[in-house]
Amino acid sequence: MWCIPKLTDEYIELMEDILDLYEKPYNPQEPVICCDEKSIQLLEDTREGTPTTETSARKVDYEYKRNGTRNIFVSVEPKRGKRRTKVTKRRTKKDFAYAIKQLILQEYPHATTIHLVMDNLNTHFQKSLMATFGKEEADILWGKLTGHYTPKHASWLNMAEIEIGILSRQALKKRIGDEVTLKSEIRAWQIKRNREKKTITWKFTKEDARKALKYVPTELN
Repeated sequence: MWCIPKLTDEYIELMEDILDLYEKPYNPQEPVICCDEKSIQLLEDTREGTPTTETSARKVDYEYKRNGTRNIFVSVEPKRGKRRTKVTKRRTKKDFAYAIKQLILQEYPHATTIHLVMDNLNTHFQKSLMATFGKEEADILWGKLTGHYTPKHASWLNMAEIEIGILSRQALKKRIGDEVTLKSEIRAWQIKRNREKKTITWKFTKEDARKALKYVPTELN
């Protein structure tokens, strides 16, 4: 569901910036990457379940053991059909900084700039890189990015949300009790999706937004 308490100039500006970005043709020198995070509980079965048979689905006991939580970073390049995942124990400034550094240096080292779509979580800013790597390196890394932030109450604008939904349905619906298994399941899913080059086709345009939200570009100025 969309939750837009008040349509402001800032909301429209940020929304239309992202919608304009999504309409641009694919450019390998300026990849558009959508980034988001998901927290997941590690749940271990306390009793062995019954296996699937020809006439019965697998059954598990209702009891389970909690083994803490993990954070999953998900970045997706929708028009190329490429995604990258990273499992961390926490969701701190340092975790975000290392995820972004690896994205830049390992996945897109030759890009002129990386258009990075993300929300306004307090870790999603240059200060996280500065606190982790120092100002000089942070400036170099952040200089490789062009940030595009979703407005508040507008996570639906981030295509990483779509990819996380697919990941959850295809790989995370069962109980996973430890980090090793979690990483293995997610890596297998990522390899398969990347091999198949599964893309995301975004169809909601700036013109659609103006009709749906009933505004014209100048009426809030």
